[in-house]
Amino acid sequence: MTVTLEPGFLDGRVALVTGGARGIGLEVVRGLASHGASVVLCDLDADAAHAAAEATPGDIRVVTGDLTADGVPERVVAEAAGWHDRLDVVVNNAGYTWDGMAHKMGDRQFQAMLDIHLVAPFRILRAAAPHLREPAKRDAAAGREVFRKVVNVSSTSGVMGNPGQANYAAGKAGIVGVTKTLAREWGALRINVNAVAFGFVDTRLTSDAADAEVVVVDGAAHELGVPTAVREQVSASIPLGRFGTPEEAAGGVLFLCSPWSDFVHGQVLNVTGGQLTGMSS
Repeated sequence: MTVTLEPGFLDGRVALVTGGARGIGLEVVRGLASHGASVVLCDLDADAAHAAAEATPGDIRVVTGDLTADGVPERVVAEAAGWHDRLDVVVNNAGYTWDGMAHKMGDRQFQAMLDIHLVAPFRILRAAAPHLREPAKRDAAAGREVFRKVVNVSSTSGVMGNPGQANYAAGKAGIVGVTKTLAREWGALRINVNAVAFGFVDTRLTSDAADAEVVVVDGAAHELGVPTAVREQVSASIPLGRFGTPEEAAGGVLFLCSPWSDFVHGQVLNVTGGQLTGMSS
């Protein structure tokens, strides 16, 4: 069967995107909505989430909460699936960095990265499972081949490691393992489960440290950004010669949400500009 993507190829689909208020997540929201999906934009920052939704054309619903808190992933999924009584696409994108050398890293700093990059996505997918699997079983029984999509955001830090990011790399490596396992468990139901591993993309996580934002999570302030000298070194090591844009990064996610990726399953798509070394996403 030849797949031709017409405008509105996601009409009638409902997608959940975590970390959707800024950067790559927001571009994913915009892309999905522009192709017809109803999108649940989930973010920790309620003000940013509502502002993003108001500025984005399409059918957008905002759901907020700390995905590392007990019960929040389950509530987010319930609200997403209950909106139009279905859930077709899940994009686990939420996250941040809290860097430090391993020999100086405390338990809380290490666990925080596992919680947001590995535990929260797992809980979201566990909660989403019946909303994805049960309709898929009905489709199969009726002889219909309908593909649903899961995209987990990893990083080349999780694939190759990166100094100062033992915690972040562990979480991003773990989500690759979850991705490949669920691909085996859910493939027969035509639920595509894939991951993207981002390299350096121009977001607030990789902005110049001199101008970087401070994020407050669970009462703790975290400075984001990358030192100027490191940014310059990394740019020189990328074959395409520059950082990616959030729009370019989102393109990899949108591909994995589209019918073009129906036979792409259990894969990690590297979106790096050709760079082969570990880094933060």
